[in-house]
Amino acid sequence: MAEQISFPVGTPSGPRTVLLHGIGHHLQVWDPVVGLLAAERDVIAVDLPGFGRSSALPDGVTHDMRGVIPVLQALFEALGLDRPHVAGNSLGGLLALRLGQEKLVRSVTALSPGGFWTPAERRYAFGVLLALRNGALRLPDSAVARLARTAVGRGALVSTIYARPGRRSPDAVVAETRALREATGFEATLDAGRSFLFTGDVPGMPVTVAWGSRDRVLVRRQGVRAKKVIPGARLVRLPGCGHCPMSDDPALVARVILDTSR
Repeated sequence: MAEQISFPVGTPSGPRTVLLHGIGHHLQVWDPVVGLLAAERDVIAVDLPGFGRSSALPDGVTHDMRGVIPVLQALFEALGLDRPHVAGNSLGGLLALRLGQEKLVRSVTALSPGGFWTPAERRYAFGVLLALRNGALRLPDSAVARLARTAVGRGALVSTIYARPGRRSPDAVVAETRALREATGFEATLDAGRSFLFTGDVPGMPVTVAWGSRDRVLVRRQGVRAKKVIPGARLVRLPGCGHCPMSDDPALVARVILDTSR
């Protein structure tokens, strides 16, 4: 089983909320909202297998739903989490919805989840992700650090996924660029998604699908498709937010998650 890195903050006796990041990212992408959630929740952010400080899945275990969902289920059991609330972004949103289908969680908040694309939209999104990955692989640490020192440089590095890249700190931009470069599960996870389309409802629990109005990776009309697939879901627009809205508008994202889990 892949090593899972997580951290709990907040009120230990409060409802548990698990946070899942997107492809190529790490748990620190949730930092802007963790403190806001911790006022009401015990918060656990997770590095998915092959990302951040978690190792890739063992040989023979695939980085698709069949491989990753059992790992997350085992993590919940190891941490003593009985059907926690879950929120995820991009790949993490897709995993959160699948956890909901498996009845492993109490509520689902999916921020720009994957899996609701047309073939052309998927090719575009995967092309964007590969370009980001290749850029991270080619840029030396010194160049990344130099760019991250200015708002313009941070925009050059991360404006594809953030609508307001200037809100990311230089250290955060350097760390997430390094995380993208060192993501051992990136290619396997991307390959697993090439033929994937989310199907089936997520009944019996609160579900929110939220989409940034300035998402440049997964265009926001995919949220309308998600609502058709999951008719009981609440569809929320995140004005002025990009693909990773957690730092674009932390208060709004935290409110959406808390409203869903209430």
